Amino acid sequence: MKIGILTSGGDCPGLNAVIRGAVLKGIAVHGHEFVGFLDGWRGVVEADTIDIPRTMVRGIAKQGGTILGTSRTNPFENNGGPEVIKANMERLGIDALIAIGGEGTLAAAKRLTDAGLKIVGVPKTVDNDLDATDYTFGFDTAVEIATEAIDRLRTTGESHHRCMIAEVMGRHVGWIALHAGMASGAHAILIPEQKASMEQIAEWVVSARDRGRAPLVVVAEGFVPDGQETPHSERGLDTFGRPRLGGISERLAPELEAMTGIETRATVLGHIQRGGVPTAFDRVLATRLGMAAIDSVVEGRWGTMVSLNGTDIVHVGFDAALGNLKTVPKSRYDEAAVLFG
Repeated sequence: MKIGILTSGGDCPGLNAVIRGAVLKGIAVHGHEFVGFLDGWRGVVEADTIDIPRTMVRGIAKQGGTILGTSRTNPFENNGGPEVIKANMERLGIDALIAIGGEGTLAAAKRLTDAGLKIVGVPKTVDNDLDATDYTFGFDTAVEIATEAIDRLRTTGESHHRCMIAEVMGRHVGWIALHAGMASGAHAILIPEQKASMEQIAEWVVSARDRGRAPLVVVAEGFVPDGQETPHSERGLDTFGRPRLGGISERLAPELEAMTGIETRATVLGHIQRGGVPTAFDRVLATRLGMAAIDSVVEGRWGTMVSLNGTDIVHVGFDAALGNLKTVPKSRYDEAAVLFG
């Protein structure tokens, strides 16, 4: 069998480990051949491929990013669509696809599967917001990077007796902010799922200051303060027509400084959270998911994705992962809020 692999959407640490796991098991156990589609769905639509022999995946599990490149191409636009992709696969002799990506990638994979293509999915997002899987690879690395950066901010904040605000990724969900905030001992964690007024945030900051601490606030980019309707955005729209988020920390900083009298600085971590080498946890998870994706292909589980359930890798339908974001439950936020102030 000849299998095509693509990585689509935003990059994240662990993508190469998925590719390696799939290729090694596919070749060693089943004798499959592999090709990679370059730059996500663009490569599928344009039939832009490279061969992936076993030697090509040697040592790539520890590399960040993706050796195949990625893009946010919509496979149904720009002369794409099921018939074009089917024709490309037949011409290239490709029997099935492994699509590695987030909600947008898997939604496209489902539509193409419904149209008769043979596709299995591997979930990927640093935000950890895909339903039907306990964790996605890339999340642990993003939390580790954010935690280290916040620890560094804390030392300079303590030296200058400042309030430090660290802004992390999280358009719709606050998993990175929650985990990195708890790990770094933040005095306030602000996430999209929970409203908080400026008065409440200022109260937490002042309480920390009065105990002799340099206040530390961790905020997700999608946090919406009480009284505001939409997340902070001043950079226009992305390719999917969504507002480009970022900068909520820079808006909060002067307001908190005015309300509390505490010198306040903001730092936006941004894409640094998506770069670099994956953690050991993400390398292992990504490798296991890649190997399980080969099982899905061999067993003909088209229209499904591999998923982490506890410590087991299972197979679930695309429908289970789409439509509902995995948000931070209020109970988890309340657990962390005990430590605020």
